Amino acid sequence: MRDWPSPNKGMYCWQPGAWLHVAGADAINFLQGQFTNDLRALPAAAGVYGLWLDQKGHALADSFVLSAGASAFWVGSYFSAANALRQRLEAYIIADDVMVEDETTAWAGISLIGADAEGAAAKIPKALCFSGRRAAAPAVEVILPAKACPAAEAWLEAAGWPRLSAEDMEQLRITAGIAAVPRDIGPTDLPNEGGLETAAISYTKGCYLGQEVMARLKSMGRVRRRLLRVAGEGRLPALPAPLFQGEKKVGELRSGARQGEGFIGLALLTLLGLAPDTGLSFAPGAGLAVHLADPDALTKN
Repeated sequence: MRDWPSPNKGMYCWQPGAWLHVAGADAINFLQGQFTNDLRALPAAAGVYGLWLDQKGHALADSFVLSAGASAFWVGSYFSAANALRQRLEAYIIADDVMVEDETTAWAGISLIGADAEGAAAKIPKALCFSGRRAAAPAVEVILPAKACPAAEAWLEAAGWPRLSAEDMEQLRITAGIAAVPRDIGPTDLPNEGGLETAAISYTKGCYLGQEVMARLKSMGRVRRRLLRVAGEGRLPALPAPLFQGEKKVGELRSGARQGEGFIGLALLTLLGLAPDTGLSFAPGAGLAVHLADPDALTKN
């Protein structure tokens, strides 16, 4: 990763993949019965991170859920698309007094990474603030009306918050091993394969769609695939890219970012027969192009 303009902090301005307003007399019970994490922590917690699964436990989307007043909530995501998230919610509204409105284009986000992120966020008027999932360093997300975003950006820049690029953010996320949904873990994958069970899943909240699968995975204690950090030399290939050990396909490189003369990435790899000290290639029997950044991670699963 290139050196930051400041060693301690930075800001990144972004457009949410989804920012939905969910309201109605049944909204809290409806969301609680669909979301993988426990929303009883609201409104004391600024936001709760979790997933929206299908019946087989596959990760269709992720989001933060925030309180938006009496019987109303914000459901927002970095990468999950608004139309997909809205369809997932509306598919399970039967006789519930719940309305879902897409307000994505009316809102914008600013990620504050590093020292005093909370203090700076608290000084921005008309903003919704909550802990983010961007990097290993402390991160605070500031969500505000899109029209108010330029003034907030200018104030932060004047206050000494240097701008970070999209590539900077990918480098930070990948270095921290944080899965992007649905890019790294999606509709064919289980949350535990991406290490999302700690941050995104409650095993005590009660029933939700996909809960039985999550309970079985917890009792089994192990998955057959895992999202692992990798590093490679040369150009980053088009993603997703298949990965091989010898003639055997062992997974896919799901996301990546340039770093120096090479790249870093997150790859979803099988744990069955994977040789941690043997490199990976992008074609059967081809020259080695990728290696595990942390081979010891295989022994932690």
